Amino acid sequence: MRFKALKKILSGTVSALMIAVSMPTSFSVHADDQQDKGNVGGYDWEMWNQNYTGTVSMKPSAGSFTCSWSGIENFLARMGKNYDSQKINYKALGDIVLSYDVEYTPRGNSYMCIYGWTRNPLMEYYIVEGWGDWEPPGNDGVDNFGTATIDGRTYKIRKSMRYNQPSIEGTKTFPQYWSVRTSSGSRNNTTNYMKDSVTVSAHFDAWSKAGL
Repeated sequence: MRFKALKKILSGTVSALMIAVSMPTSFSVHADDQQDKGNVGGYDWEMWNQNYTGTVSMKPSAGSFTCSWSGIENFLARMGKNYDSQKINYKALGDIVLSYDVEYTPRGNSYMCIYGWTRNPLMEYYIVEGWGDWEPPGNDGVDNFGTATIDGRTYKIRKSMRYNQPSIEGTKTFPQYWSVRTSSGSRNNTTNYMKDSVTVSAHFDAWSKAGL
């Protein structure tokens, strides 16, 4: 997978473009896992590989990264901005737009999304642009809140809960808010060239309008 350009990044506390493969809807790091992270050119990046299984790689640079995986259990790669120190409401940042240019080849349970957290309230969010053969977040314990049209694309608005799970504030109970495209921007077992922009602040507004 090749992520070519991250032009303007997001609101919230921690925000990133993320590739997840065979992932649960939240994850925790254990001693047996492979985890690499750092900062390059003002962008935070992270790679996580459960149980050091298979072969993975992530090559970050300022505002872009490439990654690959094979024979894994669960794997993610992500890059973005951390606004935690500013402690401001997302509206204070104005229109927040992420532009992406991605070469993405999903094989099975994989998805590409914009991902992040907020504090006060504590919330984890996903804006899903494409997936392989499984549409996240599934249907188990997930509530539906209609649809919203943003940037000319229609998204399902969904909510799930995580109980006593790892978060940016330690083990907590917190909601997950989801915007999932009604049709995937990618096809399974195909190299997809995906280029678009996402008005992230409009998704926050849509979640609020839906009562989340």
